[in-house]
Amino acid sequence: MWRMRVVHSTGYAYKSPVRASFNEARLTPRSDLRQNVVLNRVETTPATRLYRYVDYWGTAVTAFDLHAPHSELEVTGSSVVETDVPEPPAKRLDWAALRTDAVADKYDELFGQTRYAPASRRVSAVGKTLARQYDPTEAVIAAAQWTRSELDYVPGSTAVHSSGLDALAEGKGVCQDYAHLTLILLRSMGIPARYVSGYQYPKRKAAVGETVEGQSHAWVQAWTGSWWDYDPTNDCAINEQYITVGTGRDYADVTPLKGIYSGEGSTDLDVVVEITRLA
Repeated sequence: MWRMRVVHSTGYAYKSPVRASFNEARLTPRSDLRQNVVLNRVETTPATRLYRYVDYWGTAVTAFDLHAPHSELEVTGSSVVETDVPEPPAKRLDWAALRTDAVADKYDELFGQTRYAPASRRVSAVGKTLARQYDPTEAVIAAAQWTRSELDYVPGSTAVHSSGLDALAEGKGVCQDYAHLTLILLRSMGIPARYVSGYQYPKRKAAVGETVEGQSHAWVQAWTGSWWDYDPTNDCAINEQYITVGTGRDYADVTPLKGIYSGEGSTDLDVVVEITRLA
């Protein structure tokens, strides 16, 4: 078991004072069988009243609004989380069991195309080939490996609003793109799949107390009889180095910070993530 501290800070600098803003932050890791949140807080500068709720997908949301003019806004989420290695998939269904009406009805929202994971004939053709070669659990790993064969990891090569197909056309992307392209492929095969937002501590043999500069990370969860996680970017199952924040159909459901504001001009955005292994 690992214990880690994550500090995720996002700063906005507006070109002209903003009269009001309304925001949602998804910066609180979830507690489940694999990880336990020891503490979490979300703070804003300027300070304001915070409201917390759990959204439709089970992600903790901190909502807040500011009604006094402000030229800057900083939002910081700080957490201490204990993580462990997840249990392997409890069940391994075959294709016949996976393609029943009961499964289609229960996971209907996780089969369809979305803005970031639209349908593709080319990707569907790959899915048909993989489905003939592998059982559903093996097909998840094969799908992730196909994504890795199609994309080169190039930081800054895509924008936050790029879809998995945009990255495929360019042949490069980042973790968000790897996750979206893998989702397109899995859903084309009839495997319920969702996008996972979180963090990954990059050093397996890190010294206790070592802080690294990180960033948000993304991977997928697939249901092949039970839910389990796989990271297409690194071609591996997740372990203690991973901290899960939220899941959804794609990035739009788990955006770390989003909102609207009343004012003129564009904004400068600065994001800093620091992760420290505590134990």
